[in-house]
Amino acid sequence: MRAYVYLLLCADGTYYSGYAADPEKRLKVHNSGKGAKYTRSRRPCRLVYTERCESKSSALKRECALKRLTHEEKRALAESWCASGEKARAGAGAGTSTCAAVDVSAPRSGSRHM
Repeated sequence: MRAYVYLLLCADGTYYSGYAADPEKRLKVHNSGKGAKYTRSRRPCRLVYTERCESKSSALKRECALKRLTHEEKRALAESWCASGEKARAGAGAGTSTCAAVDVSAPRSGSRHM
């Protein structure tokens, strides 16, 4: 089974991490309001990082590691992924997750989540 971990940049400047078999499809679910409760009030979200894992188990472990990263570390990861063209090499499709359309700069003031 394919398994990926992913980072979303939410409209309020916070990051959300998760795992899915298809990160692009999962992004659409988040943006439809039927994804995680956390992202429902923070739409639209942008896909800013994905990483393919060997199994669901390894994806869950990697997701836990991503959740422990600071906001700055998540931003650096997202910036390096977008800048390196990882998305194109990973075969991810175009759409609302295009790195060029994503501003992964500092969060808006008053943001309390990482």
